[in-house]
This record gives sequence, structure tokens and C-alpha cells, in this order.
Amino acid sequence: MTDPLTNHPLLRQIIDELTNDFRRIDGLVKYNFSRVVTAMNTHRVGVHHFQSTTGYGHGDQGREVLEQVFAQVIGAEMALVRPQFFSGTHAIACALYGVLRPGDELLSVAGAPYDTLEPVLGIRESGSGSLQDFGILYRQLDLTPTGDIDWVKLPQMIHSKTRVAFIQRSCGYSWRPSLTIAQLKNVIHEIKKVNPGVICVVDNCYGEFAEMQEPTMVGADLIAGSLIKNPGGTIAPCGGYVAGKKAYVELAANRLSAPGIGIEAGASLGFNRLFFQGLFLAPQMVGEALKSGLLLAATFSKLGYPVQPGLDAPRTDTIQAIQLGDPDRLTRFCRLLQRLSPVGSYLDPVPAPMPGYESQLIMAGGTFIDGSTSEFSADGPLRPPYIIFCQGGTTWLHWLWALEQLLPEFAPNPHT
Repeated sequence: MTDPLTNHPLLRQIIDELTNDFRRIDGLVKYNFSRVVTAMNTHRVGVHHFQSTTGYGHGDQGREVLEQVFAQVIGAEMALVRPQFFSGTHAIACALYGVLRPGDELLSVAGAPYDTLEPVLGIRESGSGSLQDFGILYRQLDLTPTGDIDWVKLPQMIHSKTRVAFIQRSCGYSWRPSLTIAQLKNVIHEIKKVNPGVICVVDNCYGEFAEMQEPTMVGADLIAGSLIKNPGGTIAPCGGYVAGKKAYVELAANRLSAPGIGIEAGASLGFNRLFFQGLFLAPQMVGEALKSGLLLAATFSKLGYPVQPGLDAPRTDTIQAIQLGDPDRLTRFCRLLQRLSPVGSYLDPVPAPMPGYESQLIMAGGTFIDGSTSEFSADGPLRPPYIIFCQGGTTWLHWLWALEQLLPEFAPNPHT
């Protein structure tokens, strides 16, 4: 009998095996969906909040209510949700520049940060206005060989000049587990135990709605991320956010705009409806991405490829990494995905330099929003062990269809 989902025997088996996992994700989606709708109801969101403003954007009711809703959903005192943030990196940079001063120290407690933050910190491209150029010291606590926080060394790394402890929740382009909310809670507790004055800043990109809590609910002072990732629900056309304690969010706002202006200006330019609707859709879209990641992990692990996270590991973000082990396989993976994308399917991805990245990247991104990794996308740096990082998935069925085309090219791993 013809299966309505797939006739591929391996994929049919995997879908049956994932039934309980998919049901668990549906429960997560329902819970997070209720949080979003409750916040919208509490703040009486109406069609009048979708109106556009231009120029200075003074008195933008929609913007103000959107930020109140976002803050409630994320468990923060205040949120700054703006189209003027170019990217997640821009939002994180505004948060860091806002709270750090010359002579302060920033400590990265989860190893090296994401590639695009290296120029911000001054690890690369010093002299371009990095934090280092302003006299801010950078140190990092490397992860253990197993990819865990070094709990023994962590308390020893905190001292009187440590102003910010920076925590990257997602694995980024590293082969390590992403940090769960429970782990973030423990990290923040250990830091505050040594020095309560340290500001804990979390890069929350790819993590929103992947669990039932956000880092601000377990002690993070500031979090930041992109609206063309999880919280934009695949329809936000641009933007980012900073959320957390009011005093620190206001400092980030001063960096985005200017002291004396802060949160009071910034035209919404017609984006309010898309931001509200994207937030409404976000839990469902994240659920689809989590299902897509599970499907990819199950499929490629059966083919003998190392995957991160594994099937039995907790999922705290929407990234699924697959170690392909060869630059040719990495390139072929991206090219096949591009051909199955709804936009730009005729394009042929090639490795190329990207602003902010140290290595050449190859990206498959036939997305409706340029650079939106919450849609059907995958990319990877051209460096050993040649890992493909798959993010997002407007529907897991798109990935199922793609795997039907990919499997003849990738089965099995010749090195296993």
C-alpha cells in the first residue's frame, strides 16, 4: 500500500520511531503558544497596534505594546524589539557596548563565541571600533574536551574586573552540545555566587521557544537575538531584540539610538503586524524546526554520520549538525538543498567569504527573507571536519521531501 507521507523504507521506519518525540514537541508548542496568546490578551492587542509610523516614530503604540508583550513572553522586565537591529550580532553588540565601560572585562564562559562576534570583541579585525579598542579586556573559559562547561575553573575565572559573563547558548559553528536552560541556570548561579554584580548576557539565537523557559526566567540579566530566526516566526522581514533587566535594556537602547533618545524613538515603518504575527507563529515554527532536526539526526545517524545533538540528547535550539567529513559532500549537500528551495532554486551555491566569518562558507538559503535561518536552510564553514549546520524548517515535511532526494547521494558514510 502506498504510504501518504513517503515510500522510502528507511524514512518510513524513522517516522514511525519518532512518533512519541513528535508528540512531545507538539506539547511544547501548545505550552509556548498559550504563553504568547496570553501575553497578547493581557496587553489587549488590537488592529490599531498594526499602524505604521515614520520619521522619529514618537508615540508608536504598536511598538510599545509589542515590546510589552515580548517582555512578558520572554520573562523580562523590558524588551527592545526593533527593525533597526540588522541582525542577532548587531543586537548582541548593542547589549555589550551598552553595559561595558573602559577597564571592564568580558568573560566568555562557553568557549569561543560565534564567528561574527569575534570582530566585535577584538579577537579579529582590531582597530575597527571593537570592544578591545575601547579598553575592554576579553578572556574566555574554554570548554572541556567533551564540550561541557568547565565547572571547576569557572569560579576561578570570575574576579573584581569581570563586568560581563557572556554565554552563548547555541553551539554556533562548534561541535558541541548547545546549553540547555537547566545548564544556563547553573552557570548563572555559579557566577553570581562568586560575584553578584556580574552581568550575565546570553546569546539566545536559535534558542527561543525550544524549551518551556527562556534564559531571563532563570537569572540571565540580558538576552539578545534575531527576529529572522525563531521569534520572527519565518515572516518577520528583519530586526532583532534585546530583553532583560530594565536598566540594562535601556543602556542597550542608548547604544542602538543615542543617550537621551533611548527607547523613545524608532519608527515601526509598517512592520508591527508582521512582528506581532511572527511572534504568534513562532512556537509552531520552532516546533517544525525541532521535528526537522530530529528527522535529520535519525536519518544520518543510521547512515553512519556523527550528529549533534544525538537522538537521545535534549534539544535546546533549532540547530542540527551533521559531520560530513569531506568538503565535496558539504558542497553537494548545500547544492541539493538549494535546488529544492522555493526561492532561487536555479542558483548554485559555492564556497565564499562572508562578512564577519573567519572561514569561507557555503550556504543553501532559498528563503523568502534574505538570510532567514528559521526557514529551509543549511550552511557550513569550509574547514575540517566539514560539518553541515541545518537550521529551521517551515514544515518538517519539506525536510522529509528533501531527504528523499538527498539519501541516494549520502548513503552510507564510507568512513564507518
